[in-house]
Parts: sequence; C-alpha cells; structure tokens
Amino acid sequence: MRLNEVSYTEARPVEGYGPGFFRIGGEVIRGHALTGPAGTRQWGGYEDTAPLLELGPHADLLFVGTGADIAHLPPAFRETLEAVGLAVEAMSSPAAARTYNVLLSEGRRVALAMITV
Repeated sequence: MRLNEVSYTEARPVEGYGPGFFRIGGEVIRGHALTGPAGTRQWGGYEDTAPLLELGPHADLLFVGTGADIAHLPPAFRETLEAVGLAVEAMSSPAAARTYNVLLSEGRRVALAMITV
C-alpha cells in the first residue's frame, strides 16, 4: 500500500472541537468559525454573510455546521449564498468538519462555516 502525505494548500483542516471552540490548522478559534481557501477566522453566525459572499471566487461548496445537531438553515441565509453561485450544504458541525477535511484532502474547493457545539 502506498501512503501519500496530504497537502492542504492555503486552506487548513479542522483538527478538533469542543464546547465553544474549534482547533483549525493549529489555531484555536473561540466561538463560531469560518475556514477555507481565504483563511480562518471567527464567524458571526447566520447574520454574518459578508465573509461568506467573498468565498464565491475561491470555493464551489460551503458546508455549514449547524451545531451539535443538524438544523435547517434560515431561508434568507441560503438564498443569499446560492444567489452568488455558492452551493450550500447543512449538517451538524462535527459531520461538517469531517466532510470538509475529506474533500479538502482531495484538493476540492470547499469552505466551512460552523456554529459551536
């Protein structure tokens, strides 16, 4: 079996999470988090769409972690992102982090916005 080292380019993988925080690429983010090709930062939640709209040229797919459990995204939030051509997929934050890491390791153009667990 041949093993290859995974290269994440500019984006960084999610390494862990806990109550109120995420560890992404060695950095601890307290509160909600956004990560992808444009970097990693705190995120203000569903009302904070400006940094998500900037993902358009850098990512094809945005995973939205809705916290400990899967939840529906607010319709206005989803419509705003889809209007700029960004595909949006909602799932629990733990599942979103795992899925993001897998697609990131495959070299896909993905981003991740997560509500804390």
